[in-house]
Amino acid sequence: MSKASLSVLPKTGIEGLKENWRSDLLSGFLVFLIALPLCLGISMASGFPPSAGIITAIIGGMLVSRINGSFVTINGPAAGLIVVVLGAVQELGEGDAMAGYRYALAAIVIASALQIVLGLLKAGRLSSFFPSSVVHGMLAAIGIIIMAKQIHVMLGVAPEKGSSLLSTIAQVPHSIFNPNYEIAVIGLVGLGILIIWSLIKNPILKMIPAPLVVVLVGIALAKYFDLDHEHMYLFLPDASFLSPHDHTVGPKFLVAISDNFMSSFNFPDFSKIGTLEFWEAVISISLVGSLESLLSAMAVDKLDTYKRHADLDKDLTAVGIGNLVSGLIGGLPMIAEIVRSSANVNNGAKTQWANFFHGTFLLLFVVLFPRLIHSIPLAALAALLVFTGFRLASPSSFAHVMDIGKEQLFIFVVTIIGVLATDLLVGVALGIVAKFLIHILRGVKLKNLFKIYFTIEQKNSETIEVHIVGSAIFSNFLALKTQLATVEKGQSIIFYLNQAYLIDHTVMEFFHDFQHNYEDNGGKITFIGLDRHESLSDHPLAVRRIKS
Repeated sequence: MSKASLSVLPKTGIEGLKENWRSDLLSGFLVFLIALPLCLGISMASGFPPSAGIITAIIGGMLVSRINGSFVTINGPAAGLIVVVLGAVQELGEGDAMAGYRYALAAIVIASALQIVLGLLKAGRLSSFFPSSVVHGMLAAIGIIIMAKQIHVMLGVAPEKGSSLLSTIAQVPHSIFNPNYEIAVIGLVGLGILIIWSLIKNPILKMIPAPLVVVLVGIALAKYFDLDHEHMYLFLPDASFLSPHDHTVGPKFLVAISDNFMSSFNFPDFSKIGTLEFWEAVISISLVGSLESLLSAMAVDKLDTYKRHADLDKDLTAVGIGNLVSGLIGGLPMIAEIVRSSANVNNGAKTQWANFFHGTFLLLFVVLFPRLIHSIPLAALAALLVFTGFRLASPSSFAHVMDIGKEQLFIFVVTIIGVLATDLLVGVALGIVAKFLIHILRGVKLKNLFKIYFTIEQKNSETIEVHIVGSAIFSNFLALKTQLATVEKGQSIIFYLNQAYLIDHTVMEFFHDFQHNYEDNGGKITFIGLDRHESLSDHPLAVRRIKS
C-alpha cells in the first residue's frame, strides 16, 4: 500500500461504522467462526463452564471494542491464561470445582481492578521490563502444560485425580497406548485437519477457518459414534492377536451447555480474599493477562494495513473494564488475542466494529442454537488446544531464540523449567534473575542495572541527537523509551552509541521497531557507533558488546 493511501485512514465511531460496515461485518462473522470453538475449549480447559468463554468474548466484542485504544484487535479468552485460571480454580476450590470457579471469579474481579489502575497510571510501557526471552519462555511453558493436559481429553482418557503437573505429563504415554478409541478417532482426525490446514497454500481453502472444519467433522463423527446416548462398545472384538477392550461413551464426551443462556451467569465469591492463595491468583491473572494483552496489541499494530498504533494504556484500561464485567457475571479474563486478531486483519477488517460484530454473532448463536453447541465433542476442542499448545512450544520457537544468542536460549529454558517445576510467577522471576546475572557477568555495573545515562538534544530545527553512555538493557531503558515517545515526528534522529558498552536484545529490538515506526511517519533514524560493537550471534538484533 502506498503512503498516499495510508494517509486516508478509516474513520472511527459511528462514521467508521457507516463507512466500513460491509468489510467489518464480514470479518466479524469469519472471526466468530474461529472464536466459537476456541472460547468453548479454553473455558473448559480453564476449569470453567463452556459458556464462560463465550460470555467473555461477547463482552470483549460488544463492550471493550467501544472503549479500547486499538483498531483491529479481537478481545476474548486466550490459551495463555488457561494455566493461571485453572490453577486458581484448583488451588482455591480444594477439590470442589464449582466453589473454585466462584473463588476464581472473585480473583478475576480484583485482578481487573488492578489492570484498570495500571492503565490509568499509564503503566502499559512497563511491559518492556520483561525480556522477550522470558516472555517466550513463559508462553512455551504454558504451551507444554496445555498439551500435557489436553492430550488426555483428546484421547478420551482421564489422568489420575490429584495428579501433579509432572505426573500428568508422565501419564501421557499411558493415555496414548490406552485411549478410548472412538473418542481418540475424533481427536486425532481433528488434529490431523489442523496440521494439514497449516500446510495448505490454496487461498480459497485458506479462507475456510480450520477450527470450523474440525468442529463440523467432530460433530459428524460424534453422530456416527452415537455419543448422544451412553453405551459401551468393544474395540477389535475379532482380533485374536489383541486383547479386546470395552469402553463407555456418551454425552459426557460432548459440550455441556444450558438451553437457557441466562442460566449461564454465575457470581463471584469473595470469602477467600484474605488468603495468600487468593492473592497469588490475583497477581498471576493480572500480570499474565496484562502482559499478554499488551504484547498482542503491539504485534497486531505491526499487522495493521494502515500502520496505526494502539494507545496501550487506554487498551489496558478497557480490557480491565471488560474483565471486571466478565468476572462479575461468570466469564473468563480476556486479552487482545493475537490469532483471532491476525485473522481479523487478513479478512479485511478496518475498524473495531469487526470486534463488535464478532461478539454480536456469538451472542446470537449461543441464544439461538445451544443444542448445536451441545453436539460438539470435547475431543475436537481438545485437538484445537493441543495444536495451539504446540505452536506456543514448537521447536521453531526454540530455534528462533537460539538464533538470537545462546544466552537467550539459556534464559528461555530456565523460564520454562521454572514454570513447570514451580509455578508461573516463580518461573518468570527465575528467568529475569538469570538475565540479570548474565548482564552482571558481562560487566554491567550495579548502578547501571536500573538507571540509563543518556541525553536528548535538539541540535537544530530538523535534527535531534541522542547520546547513550554505559549499558542499555531491558531493566533500565524505560526512561529513554518514554522520552523518545515525546519526540516530534518527521525529524532526523541520530543515536550515538560509541560509549554504550552493552546493548541487550530487548533494546536492540526496541531500536529496530522505533526506527521502522518513526520512518513510516516521515522521519529518519541514524545509528552511529554500532560498528564499534561486536554482535554475540549472527542475528541482527543480538546483544551488542563494545570491542575491547
